[in-house]
Amino acid sequence: MRPFWRSFWASMLAYIVLSVVAVLFINLFIITISSAFLKDNEITVKENSYLELNLDFKINERSGIETTNDFNNPIEKSYGIHEVKKTLEKAKNDSKIKGILLKVDNVNMGLASIDELRRSLQDFKSSGKFIIAYAEAYSLGAFYLNSVADQVYLYPEGMVDFRGLGSEMMFFKKALDKFAIDVQVIRGEGNIYKSAVEPYMYEKMSDDNRLQIKKLLDDVWKNMTHNIKDSRNTSLENLNEIADSVYSYNAKGCLTHNLVDALIYEDELDSITRGLMGIESDKSLQSISFKKYFNANKNLNFDMGVENKGNIAVVYAIGGIISGKSKDGSMGSQTIVNAINKAKNDSSIKAVVLRVNSPGGSALASDVIWRAIEMTKKEKPVVVSMGDVAASGGYYISCGAEKIFAEPNTITGSIGVFGMIPNFGRMLDTKIGITVDRVETNEHAALTPFTPLDEKELSIYQKGVNEIYETFITKVAEGRDGLKKSDVNEVARGRVWSGKEALDLELVDEIGNLQDAINYAANSVNINNDDIEILELPKRKNDELMEILASFDFETKSENEVLDYLEKINHQFNRSVNQSVIQDRYQALFPFEIKIQ
Repeated sequence: MRPFWRSFWASMLAYIVLSVVAVLFINLFIITISSAFLKDNEITVKENSYLELNLDFKINERSGIETTNDFNNPIEKSYGIHEVKKTLEKAKNDSKIKGILLKVDNVNMGLASIDELRRSLQDFKSSGKFIIAYAEAYSLGAFYLNSVADQVYLYPEGMVDFRGLGSEMMFFKKALDKFAIDVQVIRGEGNIYKSAVEPYMYEKMSDDNRLQIKKLLDDVWKNMTHNIKDSRNTSLENLNEIADSVYSYNAKGCLTHNLVDALIYEDELDSITRGLMGIESDKSLQSISFKKYFNANKNLNFDMGVENKGNIAVVYAIGGIISGKSKDGSMGSQTIVNAINKAKNDSSIKAVVLRVNSPGGSALASDVIWRAIEMTKKEKPVVVSMGDVAASGGYYISCGAEKIFAEPNTITGSIGVFGMIPNFGRMLDTKIGITVDRVETNEHAALTPFTPLDEKELSIYQKGVNEIYETFITKVAEGRDGLKKSDVNEVARGRVWSGKEALDLELVDEIGNLQDAINYAANSVNINNDDIEILELPKRKNDELMEILASFDFETKSENEVLDYLEKINHQFNRSVNQSVIQDRYQALFPFEIKIQ
């Protein structure tokens, strides 16, 4: 009997320990949230302050609550790019804020987002207030952002990583050959630029892929260097010489070639800031972090549709496109369609803005979302705002909108389709000694990843891909007034374009941000900009979790009610982290990622 009792008491001990840990975690979670709200109410902005912006927080398309790996701080707020911009606009008009100190040494945002933030900082400067920047070292993306400052300072032993842009892809063909794994690839006819499949086909980039990546990088680099040139009062020739010769590898080179204005230690910032603010050395210098300033201005009502009402709906189509419900990092066609239909059927909503930041994904799911947009257009205007990426399936769901706005550095296009079918049969046979046989009632009944497709099966798949591509370019031509299908095919074939290039090719209508798209949508239905009320869709899972937390009073509930409550939280949490393992057969997917750090 001893083994039984050992197991029994071990199980009981484990249950008690886990229960205690669970209760501690929930209490810590609630205390953290409560303390955050209490801190918000205590924050005041003092006279003669400067705003310190260091980007020590996540900037996403939408704000929210995210979990972290830090047990002492298990949750953190992420900020929407629109919230950051509106906070800077508030600071611009706040008499208590005299300027901004940028302390950004690295960024983790897409190209279009960096441009948006940079333009907001430029707008702040139009008030006559100062912006200065300081870092021990600047990454390329950080320098691009910081170059908008009146003065850029660098630590005396620092550097600026100013070497131009590059993109590389990893190729798996030789590894697949070594493991005897075959990958059968089917691309749409003429989709020579649809390079997402190239790592499984080749050992290096195709000439066509190299051409499109080089053109895209050149266009982005040209936009960046022109903006830096204007801010730093230098020349394009000088900037390219610095990048080619790597003059910025040390602080002296950065100063000599006018990337920075002075080399200083951080403790010297106080006297510089005092001078700009006209504060004497015997008086205290006031500063406030971005987070605290944001929390001190909660009454800005940034755009959250907390009351579930508004006259303009912003539907966020963010992440890879999959069928079914949205998962963490992906948008599900069912979730997005439900959000679009909610906006369509709500009589108080007069227009819909679809905010797209997606590399694409399932061709089928993309078409399902496209159809919902087409049906909504019959009831009210639909306008698209493209973020960092709106390519392939991301462009598919955008092409039918009444008007498309894109940022200059938005990556879009990639109008093409592919399918990939792996075959592990040869690997199992030659490497492990496992063989596969099958019985079927019909010739093509058992399509599995263990036997290669025969010629007829390949032709069927090829026909399917070609038909989807034909549908894709047809819908683009129908959605883009003035473009014939032959015109679309010329700029399609899987090729990617910057937003600026897409404007010239008539794939988008205007260069502008989300607010520009919202204003256009409002004006199209005779709503003044001052009267715009935003409803954000779809509802986020962490909103649901926060509602559950906020609506429960522990002190008045019984033990069973508390247990039911914890189970409800657990169910909601599991929904949030659940991942999709199902992929549709045909993919309209952007082939690579470009990120400036």
